[in-house]
Amino acid sequence: MSRLDVSSTDDAPRRWQLSDAGGARLVLVLIACLATTGVVALADAAREHDGVSRLDPTAAADIVRMRTPTLTELAHVFTFLGSEVVVGGLALVVLATLLMRHQPSRAATFAIGMAGSAFLTVVVKLVVARPRPGEVDRLGALDTSYSFPSGHTLNSTVFIALVVWLLWPSVTRAGRIALVTGGAVLAVGVASSRIYLGYHWLTDVLASGLVALAWLCVVGLLGSTLTRAGRLTQSV
Repeated sequence: MSRLDVSSTDDAPRRWQLSDAGGARLVLVLIACLATTGVVALADAAREHDGVSRLDPTAAADIVRMRTPTLTELAHVFTFLGSEVVVGGLALVVLATLLMRHQPSRAATFAIGMAGSAFLTVVVKLVVARPRPGEVDRLGALDTSYSFPSGHTLNSTVFIALVVWLLWPSVTRAGRIALVTGGAVLAVGVASSRIYLGYHWLTDVLASGLVALAWLCVVGLLGSTLTRAGRLTQSV
């Protein structure tokens, strides 16, 4: 085999890797665009009180009729787990751990993910400016901030997804299944608790999930860029 043939053979796996990486980035972009479109549609429906938002009062009334003392206690637990204090405190612990382990690219990706989630929560609330459900059926303290989207749902979902991403390479297949299952239960539990306790409409929570999905796709793109940059720096 000639030297040219050997070179072409050696470059083949690299070309496949580049092709796969480009395809993955394209998928992330498409998912982010679709999720953003969904958020815009839900925001418009919330502002105009039409479309799918017409289901919100019915969903809220149905949930009120389902309330029991046990479910109420469980909802308060999930809401606490998704609160700013818990999610913010755990985020700081994770970030400090990554920095102590000298993982700057992963730390930067995590920090960007959490900071962006908090920023989007505030911005989207101000843009949509949707009032919360009435206080009559609310089970908890007064909250005068806007309803769309749910900050508990958005921030906890992003945090859970980032933690799963960080732990993914170091756990077995069974561990990965447990991570995804536990994360999904926690994310759905937090989201459901916000509707159950009367702090949010159903469409607020749905929009939160879509905002989280879109933002996580962006974070994934940024994370891959930071990882590549870190590898190039180390190789120099």
